[in-house]
Amino acid sequence: MDAFTIYPAIDLRQGQVVRLRRGDLTRQIVYNADPAAQAAQWVQAGARWIHVVNLDGAFGQADGANQAALQAILSVCRTEGVQVQFGGGLRTLEAVGQALEMGVGRLLLGTAAVQNPALVQAALQQFGSERVGAALDAEQGMIKTHGWVQSSGIGALELGQRLFAAGLRRVIYTDIARDGTGVGANLPASLALQQASGLAVIVSGGIHSLDEIRQARRFGLAGVIAGRALYEGEFSLQEALAC
Repeated sequence: MDAFTIYPAIDLRQGQVVRLRRGDLTRQIVYNADPAAQAAQWVQAGARWIHVVNLDGAFGQADGANQAALQAILSVCRTEGVQVQFGGGLRTLEAVGQALEMGVGRLLLGTAAVQNPALVQAALQQFGSERVGAALDAEQGMIKTHGWVQSSGIGALELGQRLFAAGLRRVIYTDIARDGTGVGANLPASLALQQASGLAVIVSGGIHSLDEIRQARRFGLAGVIAGRALYEGEFSLQEALAC
């Protein structure tokens, strides 16, 4: 398993850096109109990876502004040797290939990981498990898709086991009820997924304190994604990295 990693998050909607509360588009806060400047801030603070989400793509909306923003973020990160982890709306092998060709270090399949096992297999065969991961977004343990608005009927543990058997090795796990709320991440569910599946699990959704980051590391999880807590100053990225 890789060393524990902290990923500052940049969620893109209509070319701006935003955060949603529990994935609700009507509960949006804009934190920065310049995604490249935000990426530069995280790079200067010491980030080695940045987690970028194309929210418009995830919701099936026009995402041209987000694609331009992603390219600008990649330009900033490339100069400093920082890697970008990217997901949202990647549902064809062509889209996967285009993202990686742009310079994305690792991409995440979400809806496609549930609905299109053949795509997962093809992406892993062509690009390898170091560059292809998945985003498991769950509500009460059940996976949701299409920007968290559709129920899949499959549990997170079952899907994790399927993905590991297919050759995938790393996932993001988000407890939807906690995302963007600052109430604390679901570390027990994240650990249960890692132990049941063999996957390296990166925790997302609700991280709010340095103690949580320390606990996630003690649990042996692969990392955490921090968003709202960083943007609202509950702790700094430098403090998180020092953990």
